Amino acid sequence: MKNSIKAMIMSAGVGSRLEPLTKFVPKPLVPIANKPVMDILFDNLLSIGIKDVVCNTYYLADKIINRYENNSHGLNFNYIKEETLSGTAGGVKKCQFFFEKGDTFVVLSADGLSNADIEKGIEIHRQSGAIATIGVKKIAMEEVPHFGVVVTGSDGFITEFQEKPSIEEAKSNLINTGIYIFNYKIFEYIPENTFYDFAKDVFPKLLLEHAINTFTVDEYWSDVGTIGQYIQSTKDLFEGKYTCEHAPIVKCEKGAYISNSSNIPSDTKFVGYSTIGKDVKIGKNVVIENSIIWDNVTIGDGVHLANCVIASNCSIKTNLTSQIIGANEKITENFVEI
Repeated sequence: MKNSIKAMIMSAGVGSRLEPLTKFVPKPLVPIANKPVMDILFDNLLSIGIKDVVCNTYYLADKIINRYENNSHGLNFNYIKEETLSGTAGGVKKCQFFFEKGDTFVVLSADGLSNADIEKGIEIHRQSGAIATIGVKKIAMEEVPHFGVVVTGSDGFITEFQEKPSIEEAKSNLINTGIYIFNYKIFEYIPENTFYDFAKDVFPKLLLEHAINTFTVDEYWSDVGTIGQYIQSTKDLFEGKYTCEHAPIVKCEKGAYISNSSNIPSDTKFVGYSTIGKDVKIGKNVVIENSIIWDNVTIGDGVHLANCVIASNCSIKTNLTSQIIGANEKITENFVEI
């Protein structure tokens, strides 16, 4: 990128919609095929020459800081630790020190998985003179009630927001992806030390000034903020709907992403799409079907796992179907599925 651009990743959220997976792991470190979502975001930024990044942290902050403070990504990682949550805009305001007057900068959500062309968005933003530019994606009308919808004029600038409208009420099928490009002037619209939200507090003011432009995200995008979307995003990777660098990962012919530090017995049967994390121990005659297994999991002899997510450091001694198991759990033969 010709001109130096900085970025912020909003990473203070508690991740309650991903429980129990986020009981011991902050949302940005939840893995997609054994790679934390935040790693993928950083890789995407580095690929376009953005290496100066700041994050606001809150929930399990030290786990994020410890992973990236002395990183090998080539990233200039900076952070703040929030004592109380400040909202999306409030968190960005607390990172104002990181940016300089006149800067154009990128803000991403820590649970937004995408191959969006951010360089295109930056160019559109700079040419338009907008204060804010939002990445928007066209979706099927039947999906509209699950998202924040934007309505644009012929110039691409936003004229209206609709929060999760019904299909009948929706004036558009363009949704807000949470990919933002801002001018430094955005800070004038966010008060100090106040819980403040972009959607509820900042964007309505900018609408009155006709100051929010858009760029289309034609590439893959997914909100990994729920269990359902987390599972779907892993499936999307297998189906080639998006790509990201994965190491150390081996994609085996049996249909699984397997960390190269896990030894898989030859009698293990994979059905559908599954991922196996680091240092996983698998017993004899195990069947793993459409399941996501994190690091340091032990799976007993003869176990059949189907449509499960098993977080790190678990011991599984019985068959499970459609179960989400948080970290450090021991599931024995006496476990009763609900």
